[in-house]
Amino acid sequence: MLIQAHLGYAQLHRLELSKADYDLLSAMTEVQRPGGEVNASQAELRARVGLSKNRTSIAMSHLVERNVVLRPEGRYRSYFIHPYFAGYASQEEMEDALREATEAIKAGALAAPAPPAPQRHLSAVPARRSA
Repeated sequence: MLIQAHLGYAQLHRLELSKADYDLLSAMTEVQRPGGEVNASQAELRARVGLSKNRTSIAMSHLVERNVVLRPEGRYRSYFIHPYFAGYASQEEMEDALREATEAIKAGALAAPAPPAPQRHLSAVPARRSA
């Protein structure tokens, strides 16, 4: 059993995640390796939580946009749960990973989990007046 880093989970409510986003993250947490590596396809994850293909794709996009899930370039079926949300084999491993992640965020090498950018709605755009 892995030790979960609670640093990120305490902040999840700020990330504006949907139920499907939470369900997908839960499935990823269930199958992760120590350190947060997930080697599973979206179809495999989808089957664990009973989401449609489209809903799974949208949920994964939300998790990636909010930096909860990291996708390495050029690696198929491979994801990493952000160190703030990942599970670890030991307390020491978790503390080291969280310290390194915090330093990487400060240095700009790792994105911090963040809510989505505010959406601009057409109602916020002033209407043009015709002459």
